[in-house]
Amino acid sequence: MSKLVGTAGVSVLGDKSLEFYRDPVAFCEQRIEKHGSRIFQSRLLNKPTSFVCSVEGMKELLCEKSSVFLKDPTDVMHNMYGDNIVTANGEEACLLRLSLTNLFTGKCLASGSDLINSVSERCLKNLSATGEPVSVYPLFKRLGTELVLGLFLNVNPDETPELFQEITALCTLHWHGIISTPISVKVPLWSSGFCTALEAKDKLMDIIKDKLECQRQGFVGYLRDLPLPDASCASQHLLLFISALIPKALASLLTSFTLVLSGAGKEIRNRARADPDYLYYVLLEVQRLWPPFIGGRRIANQDTTLGGFHIPKAYAAMYISHAIHRDPEVFHQPEDFLPERWCGRNAGQEHLLCSLGNGPRNCIGVQLNNVFLKVACGYLLQHYDWDLSPYSQDLQYKWLPVSRPTVPPMVSFTELELESSATDLPDGPP
Repeated sequence: MSKLVGTAGVSVLGDKSLEFYRDPVAFCEQRIEKHGSRIFQSRLLNKPTSFVCSVEGMKELLCEKSSVFLKDPTDVMHNMYGDNIVTANGEEACLLRLSLTNLFTGKCLASGSDLINSVSERCLKNLSATGEPVSVYPLFKRLGTELVLGLFLNVNPDETPELFQEITALCTLHWHGIISTPISVKVPLWSSGFCTALEAKDKLMDIIKDKLECQRQGFVGYLRDLPLPDASCASQHLLLFISALIPKALASLLTSFTLVLSGAGKEIRNRARADPDYLYYVLLEVQRLWPPFIGGRRIANQDTTLGGFHIPKAYAAMYISHAIHRDPEVFHQPEDFLPERWCGRNAGQEHLLCSLGNGPRNCIGVQLNNVFLKVACGYLLQHYDWDLSPYSQDLQYKWLPVSRPTVPPMVSFTELELESSATDLPDGPP
């Protein structure tokens, strides 16, 4: 057992949170190079923290020792979302997963396919109509918002536009609580961002509770029938499901997909258009290189090890998906976009990605996310060619709170002339 490389410094003065949040990728790359290790320590949120940047370390943290490294009950997610499957630990988390998983698989997942197809068509059908370039990130965020509100709350922007706009605005305010200093202050004419987010949360909860009382069909109906621990559990989870997290993650991945397949990516576009298996590999490679979230944080509930390094009880562990997905021990030419790796050297290794977590505590909506991506990307491929407009743009990424280019990219779409086209993508790997 070895001592963790790096230093956790002293309380407050040794904290590196500002440096990490300014550029988490550079933060990790510099320390990996300095220490010659993809597991190292520093101080984050004024807590000694082991940073995990290797595939093996991630598997140990999230899979083999998931009962040792727990979610932090003081995390800002708990303040913003309350008790739910993301913030729970132990037996409570296991029981919630057993109850909720069926909502995102099988019959429940299939029941949403018509809505997913219709929303994708409504949001993406006129991208070339004006001949002007489109700012794709807000476009895809709107698509994601329509999907989650339609699927989880049965709110359609055409049927109830005022309610749709109200929920969308509240979700945006609520999201700001995650990226704000967790201090609730309200004085005449001014409220802190965190206070405003908590007020938005209360208003969203009122809307959600009304839906739970009035609706018997669709996702809300399925959720009502589940054996959940208490009366507030269903509303807390609906808050999580309709929040800005999912639209932003979807917008992040769709933006990266669009950018990497623009212009010189025409050959990849053509191949993905004709071959559902290859599109699947393209989407895996997009998630590998541009995961929507930088990673996740756990707290050790006992003395343990990671990668042969001693981790004391109460130490935090932060896995960094961007670095894990570029581990050269697993992914050769880690910086290159190579969809073929998923039918070659890395065939069958999709489980090594952690874009949406990994192990027994991974996101329960992984299959739903894959369906969203498959349908939306399939629609784009079947109906358009596209390119950056202008061709030269600053595509430097920022990584927090979600990964996307710092400057919103502009893309021009050209409609394909097809004898027939379909919204649905032919069946491929799940």
